[in-house]
Amino acid sequence: MSQPTASAKRGDLLWTPSAQTVERSNLTRYMRWLEEARGLDFDGDYPALWRWSTDELEDFWASIWEFFGVRASTPYERVLAGREMPGAEWFAGARLNYAENLLADKPAERLAVQHASELRELDSLTWGELRERVARCASALRALGVEPGDRVVAYMPNVPETLIAFLATASIGASWSSCSPDFGAGSVVDRFAQIEPKVLFCVDGYRYNGRDFDRTDVVGALLAELPTVSHTVVLPYLAPDPDRTVLRNPTTWDALLASGEPGEIAFEQVGFDHPLWVLYSSGTTGLPKAIVHGHGGILVEQLKKLTLHLDAQESDRVFWFTTTGWMMWNFLVGVLLTEASIVLYDGSPGHPDMGVLWELADRAGITCFGTSASYVAACMKAEVEPGVGRELSALRAVGSTGSPLAPEGFQWIYDHVGADTWLFSTSGGTDVCTAFVGGVPILPVYRGELQGRSLGCAVEAFDEDGNSVVDEVGELVLTEPLPSMPVFLWGDEDGSRYRASYFEMYPGIWRHGDWIEITSRGTAIIYGRSDSTINRSGVRMGTSEIYRAVASVGEVTDALVVDLPRPGTEGWMPLFVVLREGVELDDELRSELARRVREQCSPRHVPDEVFAIAEVPRTLSGKVLEVPVKRILMGTPPEQAASRDSLANPAALDWFVELSAKLAAPT
Repeated sequence: MSQPTASAKRGDLLWTPSAQTVERSNLTRYMRWLEEARGLDFDGDYPALWRWSTDELEDFWASIWEFFGVRASTPYERVLAGREMPGAEWFAGARLNYAENLLADKPAERLAVQHASELRELDSLTWGELRERVARCASALRALGVEPGDRVVAYMPNVPETLIAFLATASIGASWSSCSPDFGAGSVVDRFAQIEPKVLFCVDGYRYNGRDFDRTDVVGALLAELPTVSHTVVLPYLAPDPDRTVLRNPTTWDALLASGEPGEIAFEQVGFDHPLWVLYSSGTTGLPKAIVHGHGGILVEQLKKLTLHLDAQESDRVFWFTTTGWMMWNFLVGVLLTEASIVLYDGSPGHPDMGVLWELADRAGITCFGTSASYVAACMKAEVEPGVGRELSALRAVGSTGSPLAPEGFQWIYDHVGADTWLFSTSGGTDVCTAFVGGVPILPVYRGELQGRSLGCAVEAFDEDGNSVVDEVGELVLTEPLPSMPVFLWGDEDGSRYRASYFEMYPGIWRHGDWIEITSRGTAIIYGRSDSTINRSGVRMGTSEIYRAVASVGEVTDALVVDLPRPGTEGWMPLFVVLREGVELDDELRSELARRVREQCSPRHVPDEVFAIAEVPRTLSGKVLEVPVKRILMGTPPEQAASRDSLANPAALDWFVELSAKLAAPT
């Protein structure tokens, strides 16, 4: 097998779209429409189009509404009332429904969804079958008393039943929220209890990496902490013991659908900002932020992103490896707003071997294969040859997100998937449920770089003084509002947490929490998180959640955790613990710490290494110095990482300075 060259440098040209690719792209079709309908001639100049889309926000988003023919029972009165952040009001007066826009006008016989898992063989749903099941589910939910504004939650894997339940919920005007069944009970309660759900969809268990995990007791524990749940719908995915009765008022999935009426779906017409779903993004303290997105904001953003940037077309079959606890599940569902179909998969990407997803690409005829940097790195390490013994001629595009894709990962795709592959690395966030920077089908691909900033996204790199910089690393900010910004954070009555989360560093400017470099040619490079949220395989946890799990181990008195970017990997997440006097950090204690984090948080957040330290560095006010420690371990001089005058115990940093030197030393 040929290995990527060691001299592979960031910035080398890897791919240029052919004239045919540019011609057939949705982006070219949109620009021609702008010329015909609006008299705007960009002549294929994407940077000029991007500048117009961010300078003339109202004209741009009005064009998106018109170009895609958004279905609304009541038209909007004005595109944008004010450009201040927070507080911008989009498409005031409009009444619509996200699910109606997704489900309407698709031929009944056309393919909508393919799905497979470790428990199920590859199967499919047509648009007619999908609509019929959504109609039955919605009818049954209405009969259970679900009304607009109610919350419906799911502890479900990435299977078609979850998709159907979501679309049914959205059609009613109720709000959706989901966690994957590998989440521990505590993490799920921290999320769902905030929004007081009426209905819980769940599975009895799941299979991952060839092992079955019974979750019936976990679901019982959830229900004990979710008193507002009046109905529980169970999908017997494993069916380990159908007679167990720990669940509250359980109804099976089949019984629910059988009780519903087929036929036309009644789509509740709601305001543009009416809550569609609740996603979760954790900070460093307190409960995870419960982020509320609106029907209209997500609708126009996904129409733009998935049609113009993902370039999803009728013949496409789009896959992204994700769980229901990651915004990429919501992103993938949104592909159904386009003419393309989607492919769902539930299970391990490495079972029975690292070729399982490439096998799926062959069997399902996937044209756009979405994955993560860590999966690409794992394939490189396992010396996977995607095309050997498989038919991947349909595969035209590979997307990567979750963490920065290293230049070597770019090169591997072109060496081993195909020289004419459109590889787009993309970066965004749960907070806006989209990507700020990433794929542009009419632009070239440079090794290690994201192709461009997304239309309508006024992305800049800011230095500490709030100046926009080019060819330098800075904070990723948005200088103008975006329709899919959160409508509000659940429980944040006065908006103070919302403002503190995004607008504290630069008033009136959205600070996202990533390091970014905008190059002079308009591409972007993401360097990882600038805050302390830890994103592992798309599952985001606040450090406070990990600390809670670690603190449940009696031998531990204090802790600090950081996540460091490492090229070609998901990152390196060390845990630093202060132990009770006389306790030693041995293998048994390491295993117990891993178990607590796995069960209370998620398997993805088990630390890569555990270190015993004398004390955790803190500010004078007692705050843990996560970001400064992270910067020191990444090589930043300690005097630049933190002001010792502001620390309660400045000598505590010395240990991390020594560790940084060891990490930097050649092995």
